[in-house]
Amino acid sequence: MKFLPVIILIILILFTLKPKETPIQTLNQNDSILAFGDSLTYGYHAKPNESYPAVLARLSGHRVINAGIPAETSAEGLRRLPRLLEDESIKLMILFFGGNDIMQRLPMEKLKANLKSMIAMAKAKQIDVLLISVPNLNLFGFSPLGLYDDVADEENIPLLSGMLADILEKPSLKSDQVHPNAKGYKMMGEKIYEKLKEVGWIRR
Repeated sequence: MKFLPVIILIILILFTLKPKETPIQTLNQNDSILAFGDSLTYGYHAKPNESYPAVLARLSGHRVINAGIPAETSAEGLRRLPRLLEDESIKLMILFFGGNDIMQRLPMEKLKANLKSMIAMAKAKQIDVLLISVPNLNLFGFSPLGLYDDVADEENIPLLSGMLADILEKPSLKSDQVHPNAKGYKMMGEKIYEKLKEVGWIRR
């Protein structure tokens, strides 16, 4: 019995150190999803109805706002996000930024800070966030960037990783070295839809 206080103390410490889980709000019929990013969100090299937000809208039955702008960096996205978040119907933001920062060789610390600032803006509006990772492109193909795992852990939000690299490694699913084609965007929309169901944002 003399060890009981020590055992209780250890249990209390472990309970305290356990990260708090962020509550997930299941989307209602009238809730909107903000697809926020660059050309990968816009649907570059595809028709508007072939972009991943368009595919996701059809699969989910929700209004999905395509807020992708080709060639935009995370710093530029950060500046335009506040206006987009004024839409009170938005309850979930899909955050998919980083490709142009990587290609322009901008500081990765700045990309991480910008992503965290975007997430903070959404949370302040009680908007959930799904982060999607962008791989690093090098001479040997695609390699994962650990900063996305770090951001997801630090902000305690779900992360969808590896999706873009998996698509771009298949010639039949891409239009150029860094963009999917219509088939690739369709797969992207399907994978994101499955992630939304897995996390609990969508129940259907």
